[in-house]
Amino acid sequence: MAGKSARECGVAEKRLRVIATRRLPEPVEARLAAMFDFVPGPAEAPLSREALDTALGTAEVLITTLSDRIDADRLVAAGTGLRLLANFGAGVDHLDVAAAARRGIAVTNTPDVATEDTADVAMVLILAVTRRLPEAFALLQSNQWEGWSPDLLLGGRIAGRRLGILGMGRIGQAVARRAAAFGMEIGYNNRNRLPEAVETALGARWWPSLDQMIAQCDVLSINCPHTPATYHLVNARRIALMKPGAVVVNTSRGEVIDENALTRALRAGEIGGAGLDVFEKRREINPRLRALPNAVLLPHMGSATVEGRVAMGERVIANIIALANGAEPPDLVTPRNA
Repeated sequence: MAGKSARECGVAEKRLRVIATRRLPEPVEARLAAMFDFVPGPAEAPLSREALDTALGTAEVLITTLSDRIDADRLVAAGTGLRLLANFGAGVDHLDVAAAARRGIAVTNTPDVATEDTADVAMVLILAVTRRLPEAFALLQSNQWEGWSPDLLLGGRIAGRRLGILGMGRIGQAVARRAAAFGMEIGYNNRNRLPEAVETALGARWWPSLDQMIAQCDVLSINCPHTPATYHLVNARRIALMKPGAVVVNTSRGEVIDENALTRALRAGEIGGAGLDVFEKRREINPRLRALPNAVLLPHMGSATVEGRVAMGERVIANIIALANGAEPPDLVTPRNA
């Protein structure tokens, strides 16, 4: 499709000014360049404050990523032509959706496409922490392995362990399916209970009380979005409820956990371990957390597959095409459901 005209792609003849804040997969950029007046972003780092303001002031569509913090004050820089913030990703907590709506700027995201990839990483983290895989890797890399022994790097069997899933949306349910295949017992806490048929299919038990679920589970998987209601939902008090050997895994948003409280509990041996793909202050990882042998840390790679990133780009393009043709974008985010 890269060589087709805007008319052939179903886009209005006027070429929208589309600016991306980061480099996107090559097939996605090729399609954007064929259909729009497209300006790619830098590959190395997020746009500077000045460059982001310039992009806001000159774009009709700005393709944002989670590294772009655009609040009401930042939107002051937006030009009168800005019509859409097309987020390359599902989460939009870095965008002030309500402020954008007040200025007549639509916000879209890319739901669904990263579900399976993120659930894969959640299971990787569960296994990595419980089986002490990073410690084993480090032992070999440092050339200190002296051979097999009965008590070397003993981990834990996950079959039969209780998994508590905080947030049973698409990703939470995908984690449940994987965990069930490993023989784990599935429980979940969610704002709304799932239909009985879904619970039965997943073999999942609903816990109306988050505190009770946390106290009973061996592994806690965090899969809820970051909202004002979920900020530090897993706080010092709730971490203290956990079993001494319990493991916390987070592939959602770092702000859901009180990272300082988690670090203190890990250092004191009050819980067994943690596997984190996201962090409360994004790239600013607590150095005490980074140094812990019972913490497995990943650089926010839950959706990092070629297939997933291209699919995200396709959703972005579909939303821009709808806007260009005067239709409502299919993945429109409103202040009510942001």
